[in-house]
Amino acid sequence: MSVPNENLSELDWVKLREDMDNVARGPETFMQKFNRKFKEDPLVPIGCFLTTAALSYGLYCFQTGNRQMSQYMMRARVAAQTFTIIAFVLGMGAAANKK
Repeated sequence: MSVPNENLSELDWVKLREDMDNVARGPETFMQKFNRKFKEDPLVPIGCFLTTAALSYGLYCFQTGNRQMSQYMMRARVAAQTFTIIAFVLGMGAAANKK
């Protein structure tokens, strides 16, 4: 049974699978994957770290009774989350344009 040339374009996903196999080259450890992702888009992990730091310190200030600093850190957390989301979206757009 032969496949007409028109139907070959429907099998483009096979090329995607081959590309993925070429990139993977075996299982990655957690640190290898983290380093690869950090090199691809370094602003996202930085934003995640800043978000976590602001949340942690804000909760600490809330627990110790420093309400003013707690409010400031919660606002900083929102800003860090916004930065992270914008970095993620821009990184996805850049990756899509690269291909």
